[in-house]
Order: sequence, then structure tokens, then C-alpha cells
Amino acid sequence: MNENLREILTGGQSFSWRERDGEFSAALNGKIYRIRTLEDCINDSFLYDYFDLAYDYEKARAEIMSKDSILKEAVESVGPIRILKQDPFIATISFILSQNNNIKRITGLYNKLSETYGEKIEDDYFLFPSFDELRGVTENDLRSLGVGFRAPFIVDAINKREIIESVKEMSFEKGYVELQKIKGIGPKVASCILIFGYHKMEAFPVDVWIKRVLDIYYPDKEIGYFAPHQALCQQYLFSWIRGQARAQ
Repeated sequence: MNENLREILTGGQSFSWRERDGEFSAALNGKIYRIRTLEDCINDSFLYDYFDLAYDYEKARAEIMSKDSILKEAVESVGPIRILKQDPFIATISFILSQNNNIKRITGLYNKLSETYGEKIEDDYFLFPSFDELRGVTENDLRSLGVGFRAPFIVDAINKREIIESVKEMSFEKGYVELQKIKGIGPKVASCILIFGYHKMEAFPVDVWIKRVLDIYYPDKEIGYFAPHQALCQQYLFSWIRGQARAQ
């Protein structure tokens, strides 16, 4: 397995992981995970599911590359990636934090929430706080950590636990509507949460990067063009266009 772990774990899907000397580590599922390759995940049931190792991503990549030259270039440039299957609550709060933000700062806010309200596992590793651990947190508490205008959105998400816990059993369309009943969650953030928190692969979030790709390369295409791999196509195009920008 030669997946691009750096892009998978630190490229905007998750904000749980850190990298040091080629090792990726995170506090998840009540413990610390340390991995260097996907082979390290095969015999761990949590990581096996988290990395969606049962799904044939090689076949999906081949089908994506056959669509057009832009997607072929994106897949070849980014390398093998996959979609993480994360905890819905973690994904919801993470992508609320992502609004008008960059990956470094989102990760910093994620870590502040974990250090302030989550369980310490070892050294500077803290689990992301649960619903119960965040129950009663105020907007002022959150603003003191630097979350800014996102504070009331996080409080509302905590108070609407029933929505977050029920979306898993819903269709993509219904889940998309339900998540937007939480303050501050619009179409883009709802789509991100549906992919990374619920693994609903019909989602295709459109942020400034993807809008640029669509405007330049797919001006006459609907999102349905990318079916049946909308989420994976989006992630490839997102990673590709950001990589191009960094290279300039």
C-alpha cells in the first residue's frame, strides 16, 4: 500500500493527526495511534475501518482517471488517497471550525478544544471532547480559546446532539437538510461533514478551491458528472489544485 498518508491525514480531511520524522500519530478511540504506512493498520479493527481498508480504492481511482484528462492528472499528481471514516461529532465540530480558516489554524483550535475539555492520554495527547464533556460550555468559554464567530455554532451543535446522532441512518439528501438546521452549517460544511463524518460519498463540497476548478475545467458540467465517486473526485481535485498553487 503506497498511499499518500501525508495528504490523507494532514490535507484537510482530519485535524487529529500530527507528523514527526515520517510517523503519524493521533489520540483517537481512547488511545494513541502511531503509524508509518497503511500496513500498520491492517490488524487493528478501528484503523481498518477508519481508513476504509475494505473498499477497493484502486478500482475507484482507475474509474476516476478514465473520466477525463484533468482527473487523470489530479490522481497521478496527488497519488493514492482514500476517504477517512471519522466520528460524526468530531467531524461536525472540525468543519464548523474550518469556516474561513486554514488547516494550520483549524488544527490549532482542534487541539485547544481537546486540551481544555478532552481526556489526557499521555504527554501532550488529548482525546477530542465528547458531547458530555462539552455539555454546558458557553460561547464565552469557546471565544477564550480563539474560535471567534464560530462559538455559537459549536454551542448549537452540542445542543442539537439528536441531529448529529440521527444523520447516519438518513439518506444523503435528508442528512444534508438536517445538518443545516445547526447554526452556521451551510451547504459546503454540511457536505464536508457528510463525507468525513458519515461516509456519504455522494457529497461534493464546493469551496473556493473547487469553485476555481469547476469554473476553469468543468464550466458545462453538473456535479452528477463525477458520479459514482463524487467525494473522492472532489478530494483529488481539491488536493491537486492546492498543490498547484503551492508550487507557483
